[in-house]
Formats: sequence, structure tokens, C-alpha cells
Amino acid sequence: MTRLHASHWASISESSFVGGMRLLFWVCRVFGRWPFRVVLYPVLAWYVLTKPAARRASMTYLDRVRAFAPVPTGWYGVLRHFGSFAETILDKMLLWGGLFDTASVSHVGMAPMRRLLDEGRGAVLVCSHLGNADLCRVLSNDVPGLKLTVLVHTRHAQAFNNMLASLDPRSQTNLLQVTEMNPATAMMLSERVGRGELVVIAGDRVPVAPDPRVATAPFLGFDAAFPVGPYVLASILQCPLYMMFSTRIKRGYEVHFELLRESVRLPRKGRDEAVSAIAADYAARLQHHCTRSPLEWFNFYDFWHLPHLDKHDAP
Repeated sequence: MTRLHASHWASISESSFVGGMRLLFWVCRVFGRWPFRVVLYPVLAWYVLTKPAARRASMTYLDRVRAFAPVPTGWYGVLRHFGSFAETILDKMLLWGGLFDTASVSHVGMAPMRRLLDEGRGAVLVCSHLGNADLCRVLSNDVPGLKLTVLVHTRHAQAFNNMLASLDPRSQTNLLQVTEMNPATAMMLSERVGRGELVVIAGDRVPVAPDPRVATAPFLGFDAAFPVGPYVLASILQCPLYMMFSTRIKRGYEVHFELLRESVRLPRKGRDEAVSAIAADYAARLQHHCTRSPLEWFNFYDFWHLPHLDKHDAP
């Protein structure tokens, strides 16, 4: 495991983007999706012009994913990338506003998860910033026995959270703000997993901490830093470790559930190697799904910053 020093994704301000999405959400509700798209790209052009760090991050990602999947690059590619992001944000707003057709969502690999729930067992579910992870939270309201605790750091996105809360207060009910894992939090999560609940945590953003521990793994041809928290947490809670990936298909979404480890054991000797192996397996699956939907991975910061690289261009 490595300690990471870099400007952090949590310092990104989203207030201006959220302001534009409020306008676009109104356009969609009143006039429909195609007029939304007509208005969208002038808004995106302004955003891309005025946010050079996010623009560079998008260009870097598109250049790297292009080696694995056909994708537009340059300014046009960045506009398409941010356009996909805006469409996903709109879908989140429609979801919490009760205007999204949940019948358009299909689930892949859900059977093992259902058996887990039927047995009253909990798990750690590693999500990502690919597609629309909120689908799992909204649909959990309709799945008997499915209870989630989503570990988040969303104080940097308060404007967006407030906007979702105005659409549906339930959007904030199963979120747990966590900046670092302490014994009290671990005990609470252990109790929830013991009751058969799922603890959801992102696997593609380093934790918000002064000196976060990460593991490096190859991703799209280059080493990147991945958080070790999900794997350490699964080891502490002594529960299975699953992954969830959400991607757009035509007019709907696919939500994929995959088993990463039935159990996680991190021995004292070789602990770092064991964690790195799990992180590498997660990164490989994330890469697989990114190459299936290359415009739907939304980490607009210097994701490939490593400790030995002297770059500080994250916002």
C-alpha cells in the first residue's frame, strides 16, 4: 500500500454545473429530452471552456481509453464526455423526481445477491463512478429485504445533494458521511452487515484523508491509485465482497453485480500484496466495463496521479 499526496477530487466545486442542470432539468420536464439536448451543448461548451482542469482530465482519459475502445477525442470528445455526464445527472434527477422509467433497467448477476439476502447475509458492495450508481439506491426501495448503507463524502457536492433532496428527501436517507474509518463506525457497519444489509463504497476514488492509503494497479494501460478501504472493510466485517457497475444501453441501463471475493483474508505477512491483488482485479473489471461504455466514466480529475509524479493540476 502507498500513501498518496496530491490535490484531491473532493476540492472540485460543482455549484456552477448544478445551476446549469437545474435549467436543463426544467427544459426536459416541460419540452422533453430532445429539446434538453439542444440546449445542453451550449451550456457544456461554456463549462468546458471555463474549467481547464476538468477538460484536461477528460482528454487524458479519452486518450487512454481509446487504445481499448473507439471513442472521440479532442474537444469534440470532451463535449461528448461531458454530455454523457449531463445525461446521467439528468437521469438521477428524473429518478428522484419519480419521472424515470425503472422498467428500462435490467439486472445482470442479481441471482447470487438475492440468495445472499435470502440467507440474511450482508456484504460490501464496491461501486464506481461509471454510469448511474443511484439506480441501485432507488430500486432498493422496491426490492424486499434489500437495505443499503452508502459510504460517501459529499460535502463538496452540497448543492447537488440539496437539489436531489428537493426532488425526494429519501435521496439522503441511506447515506453515511465518512471521511475516515474509526472503531465506532466499523462496529456500526458490522452490526448492519450482520443484519443482512449491504455496505456500498466507491472503489475508484481515493479516500478523503490527509494521507490516504492506496494500492496501485494498471488501468487503461497506466498505473493508477485505488483505495484499499473496500477490501480492508470486507476483511474487518468478514463478509463477501461484490462489485456493481451501471452502464447505459440504448434507452435504458444495465446494472451488473459481480463477486470479487467470497471472503477477504489479509494476513500480517504479505498484507500489501493481498490488497494489491484485489485492487488489480477490481481495476480490471472496471476497465472492462469502461471499454463497453467509454463515455460514461466520470472522474474529472487527475486520476493517474501517483506519489512519484509531481503534478498538481486537480481543481
